Amino acid sequence: MTETPDLAPEDRKIVTLARSARARNGVPEGAAVRDETGRTYVAGTVDLDSLKLSALQTAVAMAVASGAKSLEAAAVVTEAGSASAEDRAAVRDLGGPGTPVLVAGPDGTVRETVTAG
Repeated sequence: MTETPDLAPEDRKIVTLARSARARNGVPEGAAVRDETGRTYVAGTVDLDSLKLSALQTAVAMAVASGAKSLEAAAVVTEAGSASAEDRAAVRDLGGPGTPVLVAGPDGTVRETVTAG
């Protein structure tokens, strides 16, 4: 369970989904995004010889491939201290600069919320 009780239930859900993807797949990062209709897309890091995507880039790509027109929020569970510029750019491309990106540690505690801006 996510350790950040002050999160809205919808945001807690995407953090929990991102954490589950990371743990289930044994990847460095897990991510989840919520589109304009409330649908969620969950992904882990992709690390192939010919293709490397962060978990958040993969989740955004899955949303786009499924017909999402915008994003309401994104979450990434990572050991890194913040969301990378590339991750925020992917969220911004679909959701716009004001889209919140929740960055949580492996325990599910949200360390920071930044905008895709």
